[in-house]
Amino acid sequence: MEKIVSLAKRRGFIFQSSEIYGGLNSCWDYGPLGVELKNNVKRAWWRRMVQERDDMVGQDASILMHPRVWEASGHLEGFTDPLVDCKQCRQRFRADHVTGKTCPECGGELTEPRNFNLMFKTFMGPVEDQAAVVYLRPETAQGIFVNFNNILTTTRKRLPFGVAQIGKSFRNEITPGNFTFRTREFEQMEIEYFVKPGTDEEHFHKWVETRYKWYKELGISPERLRLRPHAQDELAHYAKACVDIEYYFPMGWSELEGIANRTDYDLKRHAEYSGNKLEYFDQELNEHYVPYVIEPSAGADRATLAFLLDAYHEEPDKDEIRVVLRFHPELAPVKVAVLPLSRKEPLTDMAKEISQELRRHWNTEYDDAKSIGRRYRRQDEIGTPFCVTVDFQSPEDQTVTVRDRDTMEQTRLSVAELVPYLREKLDNR
Repeated sequence: MEKIVSLAKRRGFIFQSSEIYGGLNSCWDYGPLGVELKNNVKRAWWRRMVQERDDMVGQDASILMHPRVWEASGHLEGFTDPLVDCKQCRQRFRADHVTGKTCPECGGELTEPRNFNLMFKTFMGPVEDQAAVVYLRPETAQGIFVNFNNILTTTRKRLPFGVAQIGKSFRNEITPGNFTFRTREFEQMEIEYFVKPGTDEEHFHKWVETRYKWYKELGISPERLRLRPHAQDELAHYAKACVDIEYYFPMGWSELEGIANRTDYDLKRHAEYSGNKLEYFDQELNEHYVPYVIEPSAGADRATLAFLLDAYHEEPDKDEIRVVLRFHPELAPVKVAVLPLSRKEPLTDMAKEISQELRRHWNTEYDDAKSIGRRYRRQDEIGTPFCVTVDFQSPEDQTVTVRDRDTMEQTRLSVAELVPYLREKLDNR
């Protein structure tokens, strides 16, 4: 993890938030390469889960919602952790993480456990009173449930169908850490898939398979992935079943995504609290019923971290160690780099023209600083699949050299062939 954190800062993937002021604990900023990587992860998810399916639609709900939403969902009542404080060193711990009544850090006396709500509270409007309290959402799911009727009416979808959403959520975690793995502000990629009761188990298993396959298709090593079904005593109160997709992070096996069978709990609760029926009319059965919900819930930040960790490789290269990020081409922040062999004008003019043309198709980087070997190494370290080198022969015969990141093999071809060649390589890996 230390190597990844160092590389992330050095190459512009992820920075400590507010670093010039000493930083803010567990808050991170995505730099120029990091935002491209994370956006590519989100695009890949949206493409597979929404665009390529005819049973899915999307939405983007507001972060601020009516406070009654969180009463209905159970977050106001049950979204708490029991905490204890050390009277001596003032550190705070989850009560279930300590044994006895002494501080694990300094041996001081601990307070009695107190419940601590994990939702961030704020105020809407100019007056800070109880009537103006609103919350930053702790999950995106509720925005889908409260829009069930709107989406059903406007899309005229028939069961089974799903609603997908990517958005920020906030949880006042007590023990955030491990880089971007656990943070107080994070982005979720969630699906609420509505099914007929009685078919829920079949759809649940299909979604577990679909989501597990997605990570493998985008390059995650199968030996670093596993499925972990929840035991009955750890299931959420609303869940009939849940399976975590876990990744072997540097700190060990940890949750990457959860797929849950939420039954009809959420729609029934919101119907009860809002006074509006949230039902589906089944034309074949000529009856109304409340659908069950299958929820694949992934973290965009955790997925980005997993892809970054899994892509990292070190390998011997003569007397040095070559560091390379073997991103799947769909996820690579930069797809192609254009490198003139020297800064002499005929070469740079041609290289800039080629770079401009490639930008119409892919995220492209132009680099003419330092030796060609150093530039290759830099592109390897940020995961660029292909480098196009313009050399002294190029202006004469309109040919360039294309270097493959993974094999380091070089292919000579004409400039006219460049876009078709790269399209075939980038789209078919």
